[in-house]
Amino acid sequence: MEDGIKISEDAAGHYRPLADASDDSRLKQLGYRRELSRSLSAISNFSVTLSIISVLTGLNTTFNTGLTYGGPLTMVYGWPIIGMLTLVVGLAMAEICSAYPTSGGLYFWSAKLCGNKWGPFASWITGWYI
Repeated sequence: MEDGIKISEDAAGHYRPLADASDDSRLKQLGYRRELSRSLSAISNFSVTLSIISVLTGLNTTFNTGLTYGGPLTMVYGWPIIGMLTLVVGLAMAEICSAYPTSGGLYFWSAKLCGNKWGPFASWITGWYI
């Protein structure tokens, strides 16, 4: 698939290009209308990022475990490797977010990606365990 071309699936299961590739048209296809503002100021973005990464608790746990069981070698090579793998997970979630731009986020993604049979169960698991 070429960059910049968005596709949708029709009732027969065939994929076709979208004429209007905006988020509003995708939400309309999913049966939703835009209700929430999708903008963050610089301070809001920083605040959300800081709360997600949880610097203080993350560093204490990581340094204690890494230095106790793996030593400095684990710290030197582990951080960049795990950092790159975390970046890959973030990029994958960003791709899913662009395909399903809803405010329900993870619940809706898990329901749509699992299909009709397992969708409700996957959403429930996502809500309670993630």
